Amino acid sequence: MRFHVAELARIRERVHAGPSEKATAAQKAKGKLTARERIGLLLDEGSFHEVEPLRRHRATGFGLEAKRPYTDGVVTGWGSVMGRTVFVYAHDFRIFGGALGEAHAAKIHKIMDLALSAGAPLVSLNDGAGARIQEGVTALAGYGGIFRRNTKASGVIPQISVMLGPCAGGAAYSPALTDFVFMVRETSQMFITGPDVVKAVTGEEISQNGLGGADVHAETSGVCHFAYDDEETCLEEVRYLLSLLPGNNRETPPSSPVEDPPDRSCDSLADLVPVDGNRPYDMRHVIEEIVDDGEYLEVHERWAPNIICTLTRLGGQVVGIVANQPRVLAGVLDVEASEKAARFVQMCDAFSIPLVTLLDVPGFLPGVGQEHGGIIRHGAKLLYAYCDATVPRISLILRKAYGGAYIVMDSQSIGADLTYAWPTNEIAVMGAEGAANVIFRRRIAEAEDPEAERDALVKAYKAELMHPYYAAERGLVDDVIDPARTREVLIGSLAMLRTKHVDRPARKHGNPPQ
Repeated sequence: MRFHVAELARIRERVHAGPSEKATAAQKAKGKLTARERIGLLLDEGSFHEVEPLRRHRATGFGLEAKRPYTDGVVTGWGSVMGRTVFVYAHDFRIFGGALGEAHAAKIHKIMDLALSAGAPLVSLNDGAGARIQEGVTALAGYGGIFRRNTKASGVIPQISVMLGPCAGGAAYSPALTDFVFMVRETSQMFITGPDVVKAVTGEEISQNGLGGADVHAETSGVCHFAYDDEETCLEEVRYLLSLLPGNNRETPPSSPVEDPPDRSCDSLADLVPVDGNRPYDMRHVIEEIVDDGEYLEVHERWAPNIICTLTRLGGQVVGIVANQPRVLAGVLDVEASEKAARFVQMCDAFSIPLVTLLDVPGFLPGVGQEHGGIIRHGAKLLYAYCDATVPRISLILRKAYGGAYIVMDSQSIGADLTYAWPTNEIAVMGAEGAANVIFRRRIAEAEDPEAERDALVKAYKAELMHPYYAAERGLVDDVIDPARTREVLIGSLAMLRTKHVDRPARKHGNPPQ
């Protein structure tokens, strides 16, 4: 027995060491960590339990039968993050370039099935060259199994993809199916067809990072939710995100003790937000003042920055905040902002995270490009997401809330549980100037002094239909509150709504706009 135990120890040592020192040095030369080093940073120290470390492929042909390394290029298992169970798989680029074959895929399928059965988050650490060409269609079938499991687990367990190297071709679709995508600048790329193919087909010349690097996907495509400069920071932020998410859709998000008093007065809000609706301000400062200890994690920070989506805590409880950003495009809704917010709302609803919506929106962005780009369809995505959400929903109108954008941003008419407003709120079909020009066009044109007449009619319209209490008088706002009491009111309302339950009509699933 001692002989066999010693033999096992030698095999495990080979497994942990990897294919060769040369392969490890090549990985380090690219500024990348090994798969096991990455897992060590992600999980609590000493908590990793590996699954199928001795698995080897059984493929033949093209020299594969002579090269059968342990793990087959992917390390799989489970451990803990801040004491809570998390499943993980990490591509090992040192073995076949992290390319996926039959055995490699089978290991990933197994860990995905275990994560779903156990009801715990799944994190993939991606650093692979796509399908293993030598194994042909078998490798492609392996990806199909991953995609099917990604879809089955969607909305059931949190799925997080961390891009730490290349991810090309069909392999890129698995991260796209997950809840969150992290990327590291310079070392990670995602694209369906690489620069060589692009050049051959279109004649365009572009680098890998220019085509599918972290900054491209964080700012332009919206594929990436978070981008960081190094792997260590990236994996630390993954841990922070996991601390804000439940293990599965049957649990509530983890609460946290907080020293920030629930009834803390937010006196600075009165100075942060200008009364003049045309003056910009940074909505992030408002969020920082309201939430626990000013801490929050912004999702898609650099894509569609005219709307903010962030996970944070109020009174120790996790909430999702959707807010217009007046500093960018005056906070209007456009194609990208609507899509960004819709997916965030759906994610929060899937994992029982209450929603707080902060409104300061002048409407939808006008223009031929927006209309031809499908603003109707994309705006409907956000409308659908809010209407379909059953979690506690509270909206707060800070300043202006005009037109269809007011309705779409979780107004009371589409199901917000509670709607509050500051005394600076303006809820209307459109701004007073535009409304006066439409309603009183002929009267203004016929006046001796059109400008003076217009100014007088604008003031009259504001006094009649846009005063801060117009909506409250009609029950469309539950209360007009002092901005200093915002934190206290939100925390108290969320506590009351914690036991909210909604019975939905029986259906297979909805058919949301695409």
